[in-house]
Amino acid sequence: MPKGFVRTAAVSVPVHLGDVDANVKEIIAAMEKLRQSGVQAAVFPELCLTGYTLGDLLLRPALQRAAWNGMLTIAKKATKIAVIVGLPVCHHGRLYNCAAVLHGGRVQGFVPQVNLPKGSLFASGEDVFEEIEVNGETVALSAEQLFHLSGCVFGVEICQDLWAINAPSTRLAASGADVIFNPAASSAQFGKQDRRLQLMREHSARLCAGYVYASAGFGESTGDHVYDGCTLICEAGDVLAEGKRFCFEGGMAIADIDVESLRYQRQKDEIFCTSEKADVVFCDLYGAADAALPLIRPIEPLPFVPKTDEGLEEIAQIQCMGLASRLRAIHCENIVIGVSGGLDSTLALLIAARTFDMLGISRKGVHAITMPGMGTGARTKTNADRLMEALDVSASEIPIAPAVRQHFADIGHDESNHNVTYENAQARERTQILMDYANKVNGIVLGTGDLSEEALGFCTYNGDHMSMYNVNCTVTKTCLRSLTRYVSAHSFDETVAAICQDVVDTPVSPELLPVTEGELNQRTEDILGDYALHDFYLYHFVNDGADREKLKLLAQHAFRGVYSDEQIEKQLGTFLWRFRTQQFKRSCAPDGPQVGPVSLSPRGGWDMPSDLANML
Repeated sequence: MPKGFVRTAAVSVPVHLGDVDANVKEIIAAMEKLRQSGVQAAVFPELCLTGYTLGDLLLRPALQRAAWNGMLTIAKKATKIAVIVGLPVCHHGRLYNCAAVLHGGRVQGFVPQVNLPKGSLFASGEDVFEEIEVNGETVALSAEQLFHLSGCVFGVEICQDLWAINAPSTRLAASGADVIFNPAASSAQFGKQDRRLQLMREHSARLCAGYVYASAGFGESTGDHVYDGCTLICEAGDVLAEGKRFCFEGGMAIADIDVESLRYQRQKDEIFCTSEKADVVFCDLYGAADAALPLIRPIEPLPFVPKTDEGLEEIAQIQCMGLASRLRAIHCENIVIGVSGGLDSTLALLIAARTFDMLGISRKGVHAITMPGMGTGARTKTNADRLMEALDVSASEIPIAPAVRQHFADIGHDESNHNVTYENAQARERTQILMDYANKVNGIVLGTGDLSEEALGFCTYNGDHMSMYNVNCTVTKTCLRSLTRYVSAHSFDETVAAICQDVVDTPVSPELLPVTEGELNQRTEDILGDYALHDFYLYHFVNDGADREKLKLLAQHAFRGVYSDEQIEKQLGTFLWRFRTQQFKRSCAPDGPQVGPVSLSPRGGWDMPSDLANML
């Protein structure tokens, strides 16, 4: 496995009630499949060595001895893989529902169930700290144990423990468990799977942990219940893998849990850092993973883009609420916005119009200004004019070419030299017009720049970089496309939606170099590379703390068949260099609402020196 990941599995095998030997064979056969898949740790269902629904037969010493011997047989096979199996364990006259952790050919620990269902035969494992002799070695019997395996720390809780208000996994995670394994025997009921899935997603998110769950399935008694063999792996609120349910041959879920990311998230969480730790028993396991194995986990190539209209609507609501609150707070009913016909200014204009509608203010308070210059394309200029007219805002056109040429003369710049001075002078002239016009109408300048440009520093310092409030500051370029389509189609008429669709289809450009016969000569993604990759790198760098090698690995997995390794490597170098060198622009960014998990605001979103020498 690549560094920082652990490959886990949840396995439900066919149950042979009361036939321990047959159950052992099923488990060992499944272990061979797991070994071939490179799994490092796997959990089987609750009481899988005997069957969960045996009732009073679990009290029989003969069955308990058979289960013990079956456990030892499996332990001998568990040399490089950690295996968690369930069995009844009698100790000092008390019967415990235990999960045995097996690894390195031996039994490493027994974890008893703490929260018992009504009418249980078992004793609770709460506050139990005992030692059991296994083949001449002392093994702990405790619910508060942690096991260290190949850079991952895991704990175990059993079935009902997950549903309890005082779930043992809460203290285990606070004490350092990256992953929680749960051997369960949870019956199937209509609607229960949705509740179970929701619970595990929320629990793994709250603990910022991986959660691996395997429930009993085919073969358990159906006298009162049916068991569906649910196998599920979650990570920090996301479902990584879900096996088939209601299968005669059992089910299996395999996924790689990103332990490195989980630990990074926990470091940022003040509540997690101050949570009460448990007095846990640590057990060190040994064995390294095969680093050559490819990842087995879903990696979303567009992590900033909501998959549903509900998600897009929520972002739009946050943007509108932020702008509305700011306008109310400063008693302002006028905003000024530069409209280029490009993606960023189009969305900002839509949000402004929608916000004014929410506030019951005339859209004439939205002062939209087009400022054509040397690089303005015919397509974008037409779309800007049409959109302003369709939205019925206060529209103005102020050409900047004469003022910029005068500025060139003032500073002695040759207009034929299309360098950074040539480009930035235009951006700063536009910002000056917007600021002064805002003073004229007693309003504020609404910024349009997005999170992708902020991360890469692809904006002119004190030009489009500056505004008095920016509704797009945490919206990435990849999200802007979907959001513009959604807002235009759901908040405005068909005319607006059609104009905005053409805006979305237009190549992204700063429009600062001269056009040829009305066509753009400057395309941003030709300069920087695709925004899909840049936004991907941004998410995992800031949100997960991924270093260069991990970013490359994740991108290769997420964009397999889309970008070559050479493209991924080259653009990664561009991203890291620009992110490091452009911090000075982010250090004085305007206010704006945070709509998602990543913010580069200097006021708590991202803190980094502007003169950093190197960035790992």
